[in-house]
Amino acid sequence: MADVLGFDIGGANTKAALLHTKNGRLVASKVALEYFPIWKEPAKLSSVLLSLGQRLGAGHLDGLGVTMTAELSDAYATKREGVTQILSCVKQTYPDVPIHVLDTDGNLASVDEAEAAPFKVAAANWAATGWLVAQRIRDCVVVDVGSTSASIVPIVNGRVVARGKTDLEKLMFGELVYTGCLRTNVCAIVQSIPLRGGVAKVASELFATSGDVHLLLGNIAASQYVSETADGRGKTVAEASARLARTVCADTEMLTHREIVQMATYIYERQVAQVAEGLGAVNDNMKKLAGRDVSVAVTGLGRDFLARKAAEKVGVDSIVDLATLLETEAVSATPAFAVALMAACKVEGGNVQWTRQ
Repeated sequence: MADVLGFDIGGANTKAALLHTKNGRLVASKVALEYFPIWKEPAKLSSVLLSLGQRLGAGHLDGLGVTMTAELSDAYATKREGVTQILSCVKQTYPDVPIHVLDTDGNLASVDEAEAAPFKVAAANWAATGWLVAQRIRDCVVVDVGSTSASIVPIVNGRVVARGKTDLEKLMFGELVYTGCLRTNVCAIVQSIPLRGGVAKVASELFATSGDVHLLLGNIAASQYVSETADGRGKTVAEASARLARTVCADTEMLTHREIVQMATYIYERQVAQVAEGLGAVNDNMKKLAGRDVSVAVTGLGRDFLARKAAEKVGVDSIVDLATLLETEAVSATPAFAVALMAACKVEGGNVQWTRQ
């Protein structure tokens, strides 16, 4: 029997999963998320980790699994500094719990090992997702679209076969696409927008984000728009429309609601194309490795309206929603759930069965 907590510590969102296992089976799980832009107050990370554990009802813990992407934040001068400070916060918050840190090979390292090889544990959360899915789907490509970016993880014969390990390498191979459901600046998706029979260039300003696009189109609810808005105002359709109008240096008096929805639809289509470009590159390589077409497993906040649409655009025939294997809430925090499960396996000394019944 084990009670294990898993953390996916991101630059903008930190996610946690609490798992209770017994006799090699997952008995119960809970997940929680807190929007925490670490670059603003990095010293508050410890309180965020403690708060998440308390929200989940964590008591005695037999183990703690940790993965991170927050080391990329400009709160830290280097990734080495980021990894070291993040792990210091984890140790400070949970001093009496065995801590297991995920590396990019999909292995769990001790804190000492992680601190000695920081580049190996930096931005490793995709490896947890790949490890989890590989237990149920032997050949596939996983597309995990979150608030900020999309991770694309190839799996062959039940093994993760990513060509890149670091963020830099993954960007080069299409395995990381830096576009997401909420936080992406609209001008990072499009540089111009068809409008009134012509083309309007987009202002290079943080006027609106992808969250505004997806809120306006009904892809997300206001409650899912957990990040800050570009102007600090609210998360209504009217306020999202005003922000989108501003991207072409206009406002809601100059543009009709229909025109703004048309703008949002075009931006959405281009964002799907961004994810599809990365998926296409990975999928082409997968056909060589697997010798056939493989399915795409979709997860994360954007699994339906970005990951699935990208897979359809690439021409994938078989698309698996990870929510058919995991509880729906866990799908929104897949790396946190996965790293917690990895730690639970280590505590129990063997595999833990987790498939949704």
